[in-house]
Order: sequence, then C-alpha cells, then structure tokens
Amino acid sequence: MESLLLSRRDLEFLLYDWLDVEALCHAPRHADHGRETFDAALDTCERIATDLFAPHYQKADREEPRFDGTAVELIEEIGPAVRGFADAGLLAATLDYDMGGMQLPHVVASAGMAYLYAANVATAAYPVLTMGNASLLLAHGTPAQIEAFALPELQGRFLGTMCLSEPQAGSSLGDIQTRAEPDGESLLGPRYRLTGSKMWISGGDHELADTIVHLVLAKVPGADGKLPPGTRGISLFIVPRHLVDADGTVGARNDVQLAGINHKMGYRGTVNCLLAFGEGTRFRPEGRAGAIGYRVGAEGEGLAAMFHMMNEARIGVGLGATALGYTAYLHALDYARTRPQGRPLAERDPSQPQVPIIRHPDVRRMLLAQKAYVEGALAFSLYCAKLVDDASLATDDDERRRLGLLLDLLTPIAKSWPSQWCLAANDLAIQVHGGYGYTREYKVEQLYRDNRLNPIHEGAHGIQALDLLGRKVAAGGGEALALFAARVEATMVEGRATSTWCDEADALGARLARLVAVTRDLHASGDPGAMLSNATPYLEAFGHVALAWTWLGQALATSDRDDDFSRGKQQAARWFFGWELPKVDVALALLERNDGTVLSMQEAMF
Repeated sequence: MESLLLSRRDLEFLLYDWLDVEALCHAPRHADHGRETFDAALDTCERIATDLFAPHYQKADREEPRFDGTAVELIEEIGPAVRGFADAGLLAATLDYDMGGMQLPHVVASAGMAYLYAANVATAAYPVLTMGNASLLLAHGTPAQIEAFALPELQGRFLGTMCLSEPQAGSSLGDIQTRAEPDGESLLGPRYRLTGSKMWISGGDHELADTIVHLVLAKVPGADGKLPPGTRGISLFIVPRHLVDADGTVGARNDVQLAGINHKMGYRGTVNCLLAFGEGTRFRPEGRAGAIGYRVGAEGEGLAAMFHMMNEARIGVGLGATALGYTAYLHALDYARTRPQGRPLAERDPSQPQVPIIRHPDVRRMLLAQKAYVEGALAFSLYCAKLVDDASLATDDDERRRLGLLLDLLTPIAKSWPSQWCLAANDLAIQVHGGYGYTREYKVEQLYRDNRLNPIHEGAHGIQALDLLGRKVAAGGGEALALFAARVEATMVEGRATSTWCDEADALGARLARLVAVTRDLHASGDPGAMLSNATPYLEAFGHVALAWTWLGQALATSDRDDDFSRGKQQAARWFFGWELPKVDVALALLERNDGTVLSMQEAMF
C-alpha cells in the first residue's frame, strides 16, 4: 500500500526534476552526496515517521500532557520517537561532518522533515524546536555556549525551546516585562538573573531529555531601574532548566518552573506551557532569587538574533501546514476510491451496484482543489528551502545578498499561504469523508485541528501581512520585489514559448504587473495606516501569484511527458489558473483604490 503520509513520487519529481537538487552536489560541501544518499535520507525519514511517529498520533491527542504535581507526564511513545530521530543523526542533518552532521542540503532535509510533520506534527515539534534553538546558538553563541548547549542538543541529550510571548504582551514584543539583572561574568558568557513569565512555550516542560535549553527574550534595566521601551531594549538569554557546566555536565535545577499547561485544540501531544522564571522558592540557584541566564550576543540586540530562529520556524510552520494538508488529501483520496455510495446521474437503476464516490464530479472537484493546494504548497516550501542552499553555497557576496533578500521576501508567504490554503484542504478532506469526517474514527478531523493552529503559530496571518507589505517588498529600495518578479518573468517566457501554456503565462503576467504596480502605488501614497489596513488581502494576492508561478513551473516540467502523474500535475495547474488565480483580481481591485472601509470602521460601530 502506498504511504498516506506523502507522495514519494511527488517529492522525487520536485527535488530531482523541478528543482534539480543533484546540481547542488557540484559544490564541494555536498560533493559526497548524490541521488543515492538523498534517497537514503528520505527513506530514513519515512521509516522513522511510519514506525515511531505515526502509530501514536491519535493517542497523543486523546491523552494530553498532564502535570502530576512533580513532573509533566507524556505518553510513553513520545520519548522513543524523539530518541529515534536523534539516534538517526537527523538533528544535525544539515551540519558539518566535524559537528556530527551529514552535510545534507537544506532542501533535502526539509523534504525528509515533511514526513515527520505528516506523521505526527505534535511529536515532531520537540526535535524541530531543538534544531532551531541549536542553529541560533551556532550562529550567535560563543564557542563555550555552543559546547555547553548546542552540541548536546544536536546529540539529543538536551532539547530546546524559544520563549518570546508574555501573557500581557502577546505578539507585541516591545512590551515584554521579563527582567534580566546583571550577575557577573562566567565561562558561559555574561551572567544574569531573570524574573518574569513566558506564555505559549511549546516543549517548555517535560522529562524527555537531560535538560531543556530555553532561549528567552528579556530586558536589562537601565541605571534608573526601569526597563527600556520598545524592541531595541530586548536582549537574548540562554536559561537552562538545569544549571550546566562548560563541558555540558548537568547540575542543579535552575529557577524555571511550570506555572500552567495550555490545552489547545490541536498539537495536543506537544506540551505547551506558561513558564515562570525566577519567581518561585522551590528552586533558587545559589540560594538567591532569579533564574540564571547567559546573554547571547550584544545587549539590546536579542530580537535580531531570535529572528534567526523565528524565520527558520516560520518556514517550518509552512512546511508543517503543507504536510498536514497533504496527508489529509491522501487520506481523502484513499477514502474516495474505496467508499461506495450512490450511482452516476446517468445510471438511476437502484439494482446496480453503488460506485466509489470518486466517480462523482463534486468529489473530484474537492480532491482536485486539495491537490492544487497541497502540491503547490509543497513545491513552494521546497523552493524556499533550496534558496537557503543557494545562498549558503554562493561564492559571490552580492549574489548571496540577493538570494537572502529574495528568501526574506518569500518567508511570509512560505509561512502563511500553506497555513491558510492547506487548512482549506483539511476542511475539504473532512467534507469528502462526509459524516465520518468529523468522527474520531478517521484522522482527518484531528489533522484539521492540528493545522488550525498554524495560521497563528510564529506570527499570526495578519503579522505576516504587515511584515510583507510594510517591510519586505520595500527592502533594498524595492530590489527584493524586482528579484521575485524577474524569476516569475523567466518562467513566463518559457511558458509563452509553448502552445499549451502560453495563455496561463499571459494570465500570470497580467496579475504580476498589477501586483507590482499596486505595491508601488501603496508605498507612494504617504499614508502607512491606510496602506497597512489592507495588508492581509495584499498578502493573499501575493501568495496566489507566487503559487501560480510554481504551478506554471511544474506544468512546464511535465509538458513533455504522457503519464498519469504528469497529466495530474497539468490538470491541477489548469485548475489553479482557472479557479484560484482569478481570486487575485478582487484583492487587487481593493488595493488599487486603497479601500478605506476597514480603517474608517470605528469601534462604536460594532
């Protein structure tokens, strides 16, 4: 039976036929690799996902983490799954050999991770957060911090988190109130005592590892004892659950305590916590109040460092949303092929056997929509992952800068588009299952609940929109948008050279031209408030243009083939251009006139 997690055929097409990842092996860093080793890595990820992650997917949802008064209890299957992931070396898959890594391209590692997300996104969160945490420390930590914290994380001895939000601040990070009081120097860097609380901390308390490495945003008070206002006063600190020596030896408990477990509609197997730092009496390092932390980087520059992890997390959220939508599509497709119900409209004889529901046109419509959403999202996610490789391998500084600009521009799309439209695929998967779709007998209702969190994770949909329109499209004086437009136009030229896809290329070109013009006019309006009040439709229009581009690229990559897989790709591309791309016109019309309906709606009018 074919896997219902992901389509291996689709992954191989995207990696080898569309993105040509084997060309990365020409670079010295990946010279030891080839399709054989890439396939072996994918095989390993699929096996671990199938054998260790998938079997407890529903159990972890039904038996949520709980605090017994002493420790957080998780179902017993989560530990072996996380250890299996670590033992396979996947925590360090993209890192150098001398760090225990495989030097896999980021795009191949991302394709492998999609299996884990599809199998059990809640359990996958523990290693994923740890990889992001370690990656930040490798980029911004001192050698001693890397030795003490990052390397044990990459070995699976420690697990990691990111601690940004606070109950009173939410996404408004400039308003955080966690304090970090200087407490001298240490081998692990400038030492501080932290007090405050952090909310929505995934993986914040458990017994899966020797300790938990928290990366915490906090503010250092000035000479007057007051916290500096805004985001420029934010610093970043390593605050381990246990004190750790420079050689990684785990010691006594730090003053980091569980203040509560949040019970969510999805991702229930990932313990999500309210944490208190330095506010308890149970654990007081050296008999003094305050959780011990070590500053990462310069004082006041913590948010810039944390964005290293946040941007990786945003792309990861998009890939996770894609995988949840993708596996739901495959479950719906399998159900539609095996569920007999009704008869064709032309065949009304009740004595004739019922037919599988996939033969009904409206079911095929729903499946085709799902296919267009999830396969398009997977293509776009892997494209962005390959940009990471291209930038890291670039030998020209200016080329590396341009690739970084393009990736920064596309990151809000990579996070938000799958979170919106692969969730729509989850919704359709439930509909295909009919009444069974919202029962726990089938997985699609849980897949929907899990995916519903992703439009909020790592910066809500509206925050991504503000980031895209307010900052990213204007980056480099508009250079980022020009780089994107140039890549789209290159694909359009290729499409216009064919008789099959010239109309779609023209349709994409028309929307791209309008998008670029709207962007220019909005930024020239001189009214940021009015401009940003319509940021969300801008994000959605931009996302649909970007996804239409990936679908045109996939269609062109299959245009000389005549098999069911290729015909399916082409049909999904036609559907996207015919049914989805026209939605851009409504959003662009609103943006062209800088519609002020939302901005003029006053609170009292509600």
